[in-house]
Amino acid sequence: MSTVQPNFIKLAPKDGVFIAAALLCLLPVVSSPIALVLGFTLATFGIVPTQFNLAALTKKLLSYSIIGLGFGIQLDQAIQASKQGFGLIVASIFCTLVLGYALTKLLRIEQKTGHLIASGTAICGGSAIAAVAPAINAKDDQTSLALATVFVLNAIALFIFPVIGHYFEMSQHAFGTWAAIAIHDTSSVVGAAGAYGDEALKTATTLKLARALWIIPIAFLSALMFKGNSKKIGIPFFILFYCLAILVAYLLPDFQPFYSAVFSLSKRVLVVCLFLIGSGITIQKLRAAGFQPLLLGVLLWVSIGGGSLAYIQFLS
Repeated sequence: MSTVQPNFIKLAPKDGVFIAAALLCLLPVVSSPIALVLGFTLATFGIVPTQFNLAALTKKLLSYSIIGLGFGIQLDQAIQASKQGFGLIVASIFCTLVLGYALTKLLRIEQKTGHLIASGTAICGGSAIAAVAPAINAKDDQTSLALATVFVLNAIALFIFPVIGHYFEMSQHAFGTWAAIAIHDTSSVVGAAGAYGDEALKTATTLKLARALWIIPIAFLSALMFKGNSKKIGIPFFILFYCLAILVAYLLPDFQPFYSAVFSLSKRVLVVCLFLIGSGITIQKLRAAGFQPLLLGVLLWVSIGGGSLAYIQFLS
């Protein structure tokens, strides 16, 4: 009498290393850029499992993490901040997206890669890219290039923005506004503004929160733009659940400890996603992409940074 043996996935020692590294990314000691680099390093040495569908797993985890981040959005504060800086926020976002579209064509960059870089520059870096990527069905290498570009510029901004602010003798409020507009990721915004002063930190955090709300319409508009020849528009349902999470946290404030826990966990899951995305980056892919994506990121960054600085210093 024969027995049916269960089909277990066999794990090689290198697979154990990969899984351990992914779990390590759940700890606060690993930042988003480090996770991306860690994944890239393991991919370079061939320490990436081939028996798992990492692309599908990453896409699902990205959606879940974005929904969870919605519980950390203080709706009333975001709306108030939006009212105060509405003109500057809207102008900077749409000018960046339009300029990104034009430069993507000029530099002959793959359209989805260029749009992801522009979206990350316009709104809030990696979080915006993570939200827009599944909405436009971006490939892993397109998402990876966009994230890598944004993270490089984030690291630079963290150090040079306070120096520029002191050079121009910017006020705390002015610097906080500038940091929120011109720096991609919230973590780098908080880091740069915190180094400048407490008032700058408060201004930057509140205004960046308002910009984060624009993930919703931009991701939806992106889905419309990249629907191709399809007659039906694929609704990115995670965006609807993201909105629902914000609304629930606002209407039921008594569960704030739970919302904070979900928000914190979602941020860590997002870091794991960046690790998985990094594991899909190879030197061959970077060479094939060329220097154009990084050039696009730099040009957009200089444009939004220089334009917003000039407006804040001379026109506001």
